[in-house]
Amino acid sequence: MESTLFNKPLPVLALRNLVLFPGTTVPIRVGRAQSMAAIRALKSESGDGAQNQTLIAVLQKPLDQKEHISPDELHNIGVLVQVERVRGNEKDGYQLVVRGLERVRVRQAFEANGALKAIAEPLFEKTDADAATLKALLDSVKTISKQILEFLPSGTDQMVTLVEGISDLDFLVNVVAANIEITTEQKQELLELEDIKARALKLLDLMGHVRDELKVRTEIRDKMTSKLGKNQREAILREQMKAIQEELADGSEDGPAKTDDYRKKIDESAMPEAVRKVANDELRRLESLGQQSPETHVIRNYLDLLIAMPWKTDAEEPIDLKKAREVLDTDHYGLDKIKKRLIEHLATMKLKEGGRGLILLFTGPPGVGKTSLGQSIAKSLGRKFVRVSLGGVRDDAEVRGHRRTYVGAMPGRIIQGIKRAGSMNPVFLLDEIDKLGRGFQGDPAAALLEVLDPEQNGTFMDHYMDVPYDLSKVLFIATANSLETIPGPLLDRMEVIELSGYTSAEKLHIAQNHLLPKQKEEHGLKDDQLMIETDAMKHVIAHYTREAGVRDLQRKIAGVARAATTKVVEGAERVNIDIAAVEEALGPSRFDHEVTEKQSPPGVVTGLAWTPVGGEILFIESALMPGNGKLTLTGQLGDVMKESAQIALSLIRSRLPQVSASLAFDKKDLHIHVPAGAIPKDGPSAGIAMLTCMASLFTGRAIDPKLAMTGEVTLRGAVTPVGGIKEKIMAAHRAGVTKVILARKNERDLRDVPDEVCFWHAVIT
Repeated sequence: MESTLFNKPLPVLALRNLVLFPGTTVPIRVGRAQSMAAIRALKSESGDGAQNQTLIAVLQKPLDQKEHISPDELHNIGVLVQVERVRGNEKDGYQLVVRGLERVRVRQAFEANGALKAIAEPLFEKTDADAATLKALLDSVKTISKQILEFLPSGTDQMVTLVEGISDLDFLVNVVAANIEITTEQKQELLELEDIKARALKLLDLMGHVRDELKVRTEIRDKMTSKLGKNQREAILREQMKAIQEELADGSEDGPAKTDDYRKKIDESAMPEAVRKVANDELRRLESLGQQSPETHVIRNYLDLLIAMPWKTDAEEPIDLKKAREVLDTDHYGLDKIKKRLIEHLATMKLKEGGRGLILLFTGPPGVGKTSLGQSIAKSLGRKFVRVSLGGVRDDAEVRGHRRTYVGAMPGRIIQGIKRAGSMNPVFLLDEIDKLGRGFQGDPAAALLEVLDPEQNGTFMDHYMDVPYDLSKVLFIATANSLETIPGPLLDRMEVIELSGYTSAEKLHIAQNHLLPKQKEEHGLKDDQLMIETDAMKHVIAHYTREAGVRDLQRKIAGVARAATTKVVEGAERVNIDIAAVEEALGPSRFDHEVTEKQSPPGVVTGLAWTPVGGEILFIESALMPGNGKLTLTGQLGDVMKESAQIALSLIRSRLPQVSASLAFDKKDLHIHVPAGAIPKDGPSAGIAMLTCMASLFTGRAIDPKLAMTGEVTLRGAVTPVGGIKEKIMAAHRAGVTKVILARKNERDLRDVPDEVCFWHAVIT
């Protein structure tokens, strides 16, 4: 070896449970900070040349998991090694392949830049033995090596050939010492002996002990095999294994210490007696099985689940309605009707002292706060909150669990959620219950029937657990966007609470007090660096979003905040957003709500429509032309809306003398059109508007464009109530309508209309 290597400090790799010998090649995993620093130092000093990547590998004195080693905690004798391959990185650790070159003595060790380094000198072999003695020692080491290999399992032929081919005693001692099963301290002692004769004699002594131990083991194995059958042999070997484990007190995962740990946890748990009996039966099966049996893994997983499940109801905080109101008002603006219903539900639970209640189902468009309402209820009750998404679930085993007939079996989502919550009485949110699928594996909606039935879920049986579990203390809340896809029996078990969405005023309040501060924080803006004017925020709500909730509104505010962030980075101290700045940040307006005209000709009427994202006004236009009494309908009208037009025309013709005695229907064609023809329209609520439109055209009397109407008309002339009154009146208010004609039975729906909208006059007909 070049002497220049010993004239400079070399990086030191501190080994924990490994002793390297010259002439051997071994893989090493590097993960400690000091070892990482040594690899960095090695790369920086040697560059890319692999032939120069040498370091000193030394066994550390403390053999524990110590992370930082001081220079005085290293042995004095180590090995100079060549790094032949490096794989990995500093994040995940390095994998090295090193080859021992020669033994070295560490003269001076120190720490620099987080890495251990040392100045070393070569440790030359010493011997006073003659060639005949060395030859005898070489033959003795070979002989005992082959004897040891004979006691090992098959596949040792290559090792025998390798040993036979070595003629150098020093190299043979290093190879055998590196591969024989002796302690780390004994290997280090062999490495430190300078005289080759002493090293060989020491190794022969250790090899003799190893050979004798292997011989005894083999004789016991052969004797047991000759006297006992297969089943008896396995049983006795298991007993021997238990005895050995107890003697060594190793506490391994599969030994008696583990089963004793299971038994202790089962006794300390609050399992019902029937469940405890099942757990103890499974534990006895685990103890009787061989550790190589794949069933042991299944039993351990099952016992882990039973122990981890909460079997005792947590102490509940007293239900405080005042606190619940404060939490709901803080987390959600508006939704007064919903909050009132939730407070009533909590009051019922308080009066019944936490007894069973109905399962709540929040239904409404996306972004209106269904999931966050469940979180608020959990916060107000002081309970754990757990959410499970059911969207796309097509297998009933996802709900009721898989049977324990294979290794990959697992409990259903209900039991997994309870385990994750760690409580028997959490608030359990079943999200997107309307998105359940149905495949050939079964119907998950049917599997939920037992879960959501207060009369049955006290003894819910998961297929994996196979023991009853009490779900009656759980407060289940489900969410859905639509009720149409929920099966009737499942829907019957829940009380539906509809969240129709927010008014424009509520959206403005939410945007200014919740969404804008949140986006400022997420974009790193201080409170005074971004200001959005009220008119600009209203412009965003009216012309860039068309939704019942506020999810898209949050995205638009985030777009404005990004534009403001760019200006702040470029040097602006304060960014004030007006309508022009909104259009610059978000582009042209995406949506335009219909607005009433100043005046309309005869045959044009303002109607009201409900959409999933709120209400809209629509204009119904009509025209007469020479023909033969044909009725033409355009504007993407559905079947129900077409029937409303037919009913309105028949009603007018049946009362023709009261309308116009001179009008000849059989010589005129009537065309009715609803603009925005690319948008499908349907529903019965346009009946009264259709009738008024025709009557206005036939009589030549114009209708005030600021008068809107909605209601279903019958063939006898009665106006029946329709739905969506809140959204329709809000749309009318937004469009400048001052009067609305409703069915008298819709008067009760005016209570849901916000006060800032319903200050104008409504005509009840």
